[in-house]
Amino acid sequence: MKIAAIQMVSGTGLEANLATARRLLEEAAARGAELACLPEYFCVMGHKDTDKFKLREEFGRGAIQQFLSDAARELGLWIVGGTLPLRAPSEEHVYNTTLVFAPDGACVTRYDKIHLFRFDSGSEHYDEARVISPGTQPIRFTITARDGSAWRVGLSVCYDLRFPELYRAHARAGVDLLLVPSAFTFVTGSAHWDVLLRARAVENLAYVLAPAQGGVHENGRRTWGHSMLVDPWGTVLAQRAQGEGVVIGMLEHRQLREMRAQLPALDHRVL
Repeated sequence: MKIAAIQMVSGTGLEANLATARRLLEEAAARGAELACLPEYFCVMGHKDTDKFKLREEFGRGAIQQFLSDAARELGLWIVGGTLPLRAPSEEHVYNTTLVFAPDGACVTRYDKIHLFRFDSGSEHYDEARVISPGTQPIRFTITARDGSAWRVGLSVCYDLRFPELYRAHARAGVDLLLVPSAFTFVTGSAHWDVLLRARAVENLAYVLAPAQGGVHENGRRTWGHSMLVDPWGTVLAQRAQGEGVVIGMLEHRQLREMRAQLPALDHRVL
């Protein structure tokens, strides 16, 4: 099955971001992808964290969700909608949510980001908990590809990548593909992005697809990019360093079975 990671450099305007996302999704579909995953915050990278509040939607309705549904149906794609802000119980918070849409336009599952990023280097400071409510549940879903093969997919977002127990839970549930839509900072990405993604693939003997924000944004923030597809052996199959674009690669059940047979580490777990 051919899949695509969409890399963006999202700005502060919703309509412009949706137009860019649509163009890149169309490219992914034209190149034969059956699944395309957008990056975290594909719909907005605001000047302030609270800018998300203006775009928050009720689950099941709203312009961003309609955009994802329409794109999935019109392009015949499975679309994993990066993240968008959904209403939380507190008016001072939103959920940072991944929604998955099937090729018929139906929303098939929802994942609210569990782990919330905090970083303070003195010159850079982030604290997602000020405006984001954390999720509580790992979420998985199954895709049936056009050739009839089934792929079990585990969801995660950005900072989740630093918590291997989430991915081990996915592995225990039989996941074949791990998705990591992200907006890694340039500082943390340059140090840790590659090694963390490859480690999650190797230790769980699963493919990893990581679409990212990658460039200098309208709000002045700089993100690392390097969207990539990693195979279960830790080999980077495809990658884009910076700038908007589409990263395409193939998933092969035969390769997955062979790697798991050669090194059956998942069967050797003790703890």
